[in-house]
Amino acid sequence: MPIHSDHIKEKLNAQFGDGIISWDASSDILALEVVPSINLKVLTFLYDEPTLGFQFLTDLTGVHYPDQPGKEIGVVYHLHNLKENARLRMKIFVPIEKPDVFTASGLFSGANWMERETFDFYGIHFIGHPNLKRVLNVDEMDYHPLRKEYPLEDQTRIDKDDEMFGR
Repeated sequence: MPIHSDHIKEKLNAQFGDGIISWDASSDILALEVVPSINLKVLTFLYDEPTLGFQFLTDLTGVHYPDQPGKEIGVVYHLHNLKENARLRMKIFVPIEKPDVFTASGLFSGANWMERETFDFYGIHFIGHPNLKRVLNVDEMDYHPLRKEYPLEDQTRIDKDDEMFGR
């Protein structure tokens, strides 16, 4: 029998209370947002709690919302309970000035690469990561290319006619 959303909410609310900021069930997957300082505690609880059993990290990625002051950088975890075929999305948001998040690489081996990739593209610092360095971009890059701080195209190009592009 699949894990019901109400059971997940009940367990997490009982364990973390005010640490859970919000719940969202509008899509086909239950999602929650938690306080960034407890991300690893929540992930560990989801992993260890026998009635939940979210022991597979499907994906981990970053997002950049430049219009959300104090919550510009987000980390999204997609978790899966393979036995019950249940999925869960967990989000945390941190300020761009201090994008520090506790690593999940000790809990999920697959998080190692995903956190390195997320660091590389978004600049999120995963505290406690065993080898947090660039993995796809060159070490000399002094920026994180998936942040929305840069124009999508080179504004100095003269080989493009804006009229041909509907501008």
